[in-house]
Amino acid sequence: MTQNTLENTLIDPTQNPELAANLVKILEEHKNKPGSLMVILNDVQAKIGFVSEQIQQFIANYLKVPVSKVHGVISFYSFYTTRPRGKHTIKFCMGTACYVGGAAQLIDKAKQLIGIEMGKTTDDGNITMEECRCVGACSQAPVVVVDESIHGRVQPSKVATLIRTIERLDKEG
Repeated sequence: MTQNTLENTLIDPTQNPELAANLVKILEEHKNKPGSLMVILNDVQAKIGFVSEQIQQFIANYLKVPVSKVHGVISFYSFYTTRPRGKHTIKFCMGTACYVGGAAQLIDKAKQLIGIEMGKTTDDGNITMEECRCVGACSQAPVVVVDESIHGRVQPSKVATLIRTIERLDKEG
């Protein structure tokens, strides 16, 4: 089985009965609620971790709405992802204050240390690196979010420490 075939099996509910069952459960629970699409997408993101194009199509078909409506929500909000993420995420704020404060240098250092590009996941599935928009901690710029923890006034020399934090979390957890 090729990598693409394996990946499609994991992210396509028409090829993954367990994924389809999880989606139907979420859809049935929320389909009649006001603003159900956002609630459904939030639950899918929280429980499955991503909303692939195939999942978007499945949701659209189930709700009998155009897939463009589902995709419009996914593409508008930066907290949604269409691909599986690693066990841990490192997000670099690219809001104005963080950008001006040196976020690009932090990204360069992380790429060097981790060996992946932005938006990619390490081969072992442990770390995904992403850019994000303003996280609302402008006074702490530049900001890096590791999983759900916000780290402010990060200097390039501190990036290695943040990566070691992830390694420590894995050992503890």
